[in-house]
Amino acid sequence: MMSSFPDKFLFYGCGNMGGAMLACWIAAGVAAEHFVVVDPFAANLPEGVTHFRSASEAGGGYSHVLLGIKPQMLSELAGDVAPLLAPGGTLLSILAGTPVAKLQRLFPSMRCIRLMPNLAVRVGKSPLGFWGERILQADRDQLDAQFAPLGLPVWLDGEEQMDAFMALAGSGPGFVYRFIDALAAGGAALGLDPTLSAKLAKIMVEGSATLAAQSDDDPATLAAKVASPGGTTAVGLSVLDRDRALAKLLAETLAATAARGAEMARELP
Repeated sequence: MMSSFPDKFLFYGCGNMGGAMLACWIAAGVAAEHFVVVDPFAANLPEGVTHFRSASEAGGGYSHVLLGIKPQMLSELAGDVAPLLAPGGTLLSILAGTPVAKLQRLFPSMRCIRLMPNLAVRVGKSPLGFWGERILQADRDQLDAQFAPLGLPVWLDGEEQMDAFMALAGSGPGFVYRFIDALAAGGAALGLDPTLSAKLAKIMVEGSATLAAQSDDDPATLAAKVASPGGTTAVGLSVLDRDRALAKLLAETLAATAARGAEMARELP
């Protein structure tokens, strides 16, 4: 168990993302007794995690609270959250489209930080985008150490980058899963058994991503190493590269995703 981990870390709302984070921390050796969950609907929590149905049952004085509710519920539930935190405590929000300025208005005595993970926190492989105003380097270093088991902590240069980070690293897994599904469907269309094709697509993407992460070569160089001149891969790449179709499609996908993040911020009450 890492010595810097808070004695009591509270999840206010523990859905898919919160549950994935919780499971990974415990798998990494953080004792379940360090975690408190406030969620009326949470079920099948790891043994040893303290679970309350309401904030009033949980008491107060927590140094760290992670917000995992729907963004639209924040203003309504802020009065329940505020008493949970110790003065000067750290409020971490994984609420999409919710700026730090809004968090700071609702919780003026707290250190408010936005955090954008993705579901790969479950296996300790998520990029973790952090942003907060006037966060001391010592506090950043401590949070980096606490969150390192979940993936790669990254402190953004400004909150305006959060929507772009969300589009690429937060929503990105959904796009990768679509790509895997399309590869599997393509293999099945060529005559492979659909179950086998899906299995091959998953293991191929896993191996390729692992190699890319560990290699000193950039992806373009790796692709060139796979593609012999005039060979099968080169012909396939020529289809993907035609009129920059793939690059344009992904740029459009990320732009739409980032725009929706900004739009969500404007829609909040």
